[in-house]
Amino acid sequence: MHIKEIKRNIPERVYDIVEKEVKELRPCQEKSIKKGLLKGKNILVCTPTASGKTLCGELAFTKNIMERKGKAVYVVPLKALASEKFNSFKEKYPFIRTALSIGDIDSADPYLIDYDLIITTSEKFDSLIRHKAGWLNNIAVVIFDEIHLLNDPGRGPTLEIVITILRKLLKNVQIVGLSATIGNPEQFAEWLDAELVEDKWRPVKLHKGVYLNGKIEFE
Repeated sequence: MHIKEIKRNIPERVYDIVEKEVKELRPCQEKSIKKGLLKGKNILVCTPTASGKTLCGELAFTKNIMERKGKAVYVVPLKALASEKFNSFKEKYPFIRTALSIGDIDSADPYLIDYDLIITTSEKFDSLIRHKAGWLNNIAVVIFDEIHLLNDPGRGPTLEIVITILRKLLKNVQIVGLSATIGNPEQFAEWLDAELVEDKWRPVKLHKGVYLNGKIEFE
């Protein structure tokens, strides 16, 4: 699918930026759009690393924000990754008011009411929900990056609680889950009430081999 085919479905300012980087949509992006990514549907994207999952999240949050449907929250597992996404999105979309919230988990960060895109971690988002931040009802879409960490013994329980409470608080919120590896994608998608997008396309083909005595024998 050529990027021009979805021009009418995404905000003009966003299209002008994306079109400079992308001419042909990658398989997971095309499948996500066909399954309702731009129509508010919950989507679970399970594709290899560097296959274009992040743009799926970007298309979802820019559309909701630019069309004034509500705020967007982008949830990542690590503070370092949150800072990276914050810098990247702020530079790429300078017209979107973007905030980074990874600090004191005992604060509701009331200043976030003035921002449209909030980058945070699952632990901080859990805190914001528990503190009943006043802007929570204005959330239109939440993107969960590395959502497969739901199975992680350390971070998994918090992430599961966040998603569960969020869906109870906001009946119409759009959830977009991004992951490279999920062992039970069908069951996961059913739990999220989401459309499942799976694809094995990689920008660079993956080869497997065994190294022995200075040589690699590929399968």
